[in-house]
Amino acid sequence: MIAGDLYRPGDPELVAERRRAQDVMRAYNQTIVGDPTRVGLLSDLLGSGAETASIRPALQVDYGYNIYLGAAVFMNYGCVLLDVCPIRIGDNTEIGPHTQILSADHPRDAETRNSRLEFGQPITIGRNVWIGGGAIILPGVTIGDNAIVGAGAVVTRNVAPGATVAGNPARPLVSRHANP
Repeated sequence: MIAGDLYRPGDPELVAERRRAQDVMRAYNQTIVGDPTRVGLLSDLLGSGAETASIRPALQVDYGYNIYLGAAVFMNYGCVLLDVCPIRIGDNTEIGPHTQILSADHPRDAETRNSRLEFGQPITIGRNVWIGGGAIILPGVTIGDNAIVGAGAVVTRNVAPGATVAGNPARPLVSRHANP
């Protein structure tokens, strides 16, 4: 699964791992700012980065252990990270509410899809990225350092470092004003 190969999501080991993640998410999503159990719960859930992350509940994941956060990552309310493959998010990245980061994918041909096989593709989000609320990042996408993803964008392709993208599907925007 983690390698991007076809797998059966109903495999008893995977079901147990999702159940474990659901137990930790349920506990985390009941916490409030200042709750001393937050960091420990996130550490139990995530692959790395819990110590400096600021994640507002409710957080939803498949497994959690395939999520690797850099320093000082911020996620606003209601983010969904389907982590059947690794999701890597760089330092100082800020993610708006109700953003979906989806490494899970499905076969395109009906016969394979009907056999209940699935696969995934990793997602990498660079450093200092700003993702607006309600954005959807699809499997296999890489977003370069210092990029901006507009609110509600559906990111189906890689985003170059420093680029600003918006829309469905997300496309680069041309700025009339250069930043100083």
